[in-house]
Amino acid sequence: MKALLLSVITALSMAISPLALAQDNSDPLDVGMSGRYFPFTFVEKDQLKGFEVDVMNAIAKELGREVNYHTAAFSGLFGMLESGRIDTVANQITITEDRQAKYVFTQPYVYDGAQVVTKQGNDEIESVEDLKGKTVAVNLGSNFEALLRELPYADEIDIRTYESNLEQDTALGRVDAFVMDRISASQIIKDKPLPLELAGPTFSTIRNAYPFPDTEEGRALRDKFDAAIDKLHKDGTLKKISESWFGTDITQP
Repeated sequence: MKALLLSVITALSMAISPLALAQDNSDPLDVGMSGRYFPFTFVEKDQLKGFEVDVMNAIAKELGREVNYHTAAFSGLFGMLESGRIDTVANQITITEDRQAKYVFTQPYVYDGAQVVTKQGNDEIESVEDLKGKTVAVNLGSNFEALLRELPYADEIDIRTYESNLEQDTALGRVDAFVMDRISASQIIKDKPLPLELAGPTFSTIRNAYPFPDTEEGRALRDKFDAAIDKLHKDGTLKKISESWFGTDITQP
C-alpha cells in the first residue's frame, strides 16, 4: 500500500510543470502603469483597460497571483519601482543600455519602432531628418526623448516633454510633430478624431519588456515572468491578445 501511495505521489510530482512549481500564491503583484497610453493602458468609465492590462492579467494567472495596479505619471514609474512600491512596470518599457545598467529585464513581449507623427497636410516633415528646426513633443521620461537627443542633429530640434495630450497639441499646431511607437500612433490616428498622420518610416527598432530591480528577489521574479511569457507564447495567448487590440501579432519579431 505504501509503495502504491509513493508511486502515485511520484507520478503527480512529475506531472506538475516547472512553471506551476514556481507559482507564488501569496502576495499580489504590484504593477505600475500610466493609464494614459492608449491603447496599451488607459481608463474608460473608471476601468483600467488596454493591451498591457490583458497581458499582465494573463501572466498573473499563470503565476497564480492577483494583480494590484498602481497608476501614476510615466515619469514617476521607475521611482516607484526603485522604492519598492511596485514589482515591475507594464507601460511599453523599451530595453535600453542605460536601463539595463540599473534593472534586469524579461524577454521582449512587444516589437515595434519609433514613429514621427504630424498634423495632416504637413508636407515639411516626411522623416526623422526633417525634424531639424522643428518643435517635437515626447512623453516625459520616455525612451523617445532619449532617441531624439541621441540624433547627431539633436541640438537643432526643440524637444518638448509632456505628461499627456501631446497628440492634441500636434493636431492644434502647437508643436510640429510628436514621436512615439508606431503601434500606439497608428491606433491614435485610427480611433481618435484628430487630423494626424504618420510621417515616414520608423527610425529605431523597439523591444519592450518588464523591468525588475537588480536584486536576488527581482531576478527571481523576472525568471518567473519569463517562464510565463514562454508559456503564453506557446499556447497562443499573447498572439490572441495582440490581435484583439491591433489586428496583428506585435509580440513576435
